[in-house]
Amino acid sequence: MNAIDLRTNAAKKLKEKTSHPLQFPCLLGFDGFVDYIIRIVDKKISKENLTFIPSISAFAERLQRAAGKSSNIELRMQQVKLGGNGPIMANAMAAYGLPITYFGPLGVPEIHPAFREFAQIAKVYSLGEPAVTDALEFEDGKILMGKHEALDGIDYAMIAASAGEGNFESLWSKSKFVGMVNWTMLDAMTAIWKELLSKNCPRLPANERRVMFFDLADPEKRSQEDILEAMHTLAKFAEYYTVILGLNEKESDQIAAVLGIENGENTPETLQQRAAAICRKLNIQTTVIHPVKYAVAANQKETAYVDGPYVAKPLISTGAGDHFNAGFSLGTLLELDLSSALLTGVSTSGFYVRNAKSPSVPDLIEFLNNWK
Repeated sequence: MNAIDLRTNAAKKLKEKTSHPLQFPCLLGFDGFVDYIIRIVDKKISKENLTFIPSISAFAERLQRAAGKSSNIELRMQQVKLGGNGPIMANAMAAYGLPITYFGPLGVPEIHPAFREFAQIAKVYSLGEPAVTDALEFEDGKILMGKHEALDGIDYAMIAASAGEGNFESLWSKSKFVGMVNWTMLDAMTAIWKELLSKNCPRLPANERRVMFFDLADPEKRSQEDILEAMHTLAKFAEYYTVILGLNEKESDQIAAVLGIENGENTPETLQQRAAAICRKLNIQTTVIHPVKYAVAANQKETAYVDGPYVAKPLISTGAGDHFNAGFSLGTLLELDLSSALLTGVSTSGFYVRNAKSPSVPDLIEFLNNWK
């Protein structure tokens, strides 16, 4: 099939699979940020008449010129919103109509205003005050400047206690989808995984299909030993779940290097080979890699590649990857084929960066049928 036929086919399958309310309880965690979306002023004629620095390279040049001197940088707040890989992904999945339970630092004793709408469409268990991200957005990417101290104390005991030990066990066992993201910023995440594997997974009901999604979230600052331990730990969940490892292009470079998989020039063909190699190396069911303009995936049987609805000047880019993850996870939950699951991913992300909001399933179907 050509690209248009693939999209039309994916939209048709999605419509068929969502003709009834989605009955897949989902549990996600364990981060939480308030995102301040910021543009950097380039030229200012008046309060209303100004331009923004267009690219990361142009910003770097501005900073370079200030070396040994000083510089005044004006930041313009564009939006304050819920943030963190987990809340953004969970919020996107809630927009599809999926029942969501979320564990993360969303504010105490009251839920932070940035998460209040989310808390109305999901069952949330707050683990403390949220962390903060200043997201500097450019036409060619973004720089995320985080204050992460709020994540330091999050561990298995805190998560289980927030719901009550027995209630957490029940929520875990009933969930048909689990998403655990932002491994890089949660120092205890590998330890959390180990406790889940020893305490909760062995009690899961047998012969039920479940999906689990992992996103490491830019592990560059973590040691090779830590990354390897995380990889081998998450692979153990494949005994109980259909495991998906989600990576952007840069993360796939890093994971391939750590696992001893040959890295060459990144193309749709070579990234499909890399995704398949990661699946084989870890013995997990699925690996998905999403560069900016396209996405690839592999399972133990096949690989797939689709182009995405790239837009040169997105309305928002922070959270685009999390929306891709939500869309691909939806496609996997609905047991769509690999190409169709990729298309639900790139279409969810494409809708989001154009509209600065998460799509409903009807929005997603319309976008699949009509994107240009």
